[in-house]
Amino acid sequence: MTLDEAQQQVDDWIKTYGVRYFSELTNMAILTEEVGELARIMARTYGDQSFKKSDLGKDLGDEMADVLWVLMCLANQTGVNLTEALQKNIEKKTQRDKDRHKQNPKL
Repeated sequence: MTLDEAQQQVDDWIKTYGVRYFSELTNMAILTEEVGELARIMARTYGDQSFKKSDLGKDLGDEMADVLWVLMCLANQTGVNLTEALQKNIEKKTQRDKDRHKQNPKL
């Protein structure tokens, strides 16, 4: 599935099952919640925190997909084509950082 197809599928789902998009500000708050849930699983899986019983059934991929879902909702609502935005962002990073990391002795 491409990003364009994923954005369309999210839009179709919202229009079929979700009635309408939540407001942009509500979706921004939901995105923040979802990133927090992802961070919680990352901290417990790869960091120093131990799992609580309520965390044991969480799936890392599912948490990442939740973040992606809400990001796609926001993109759809604000008219952002994520494929184009990502392509431009990669080009920006390539121009800006093409030598930076190679010359970093820490890497």
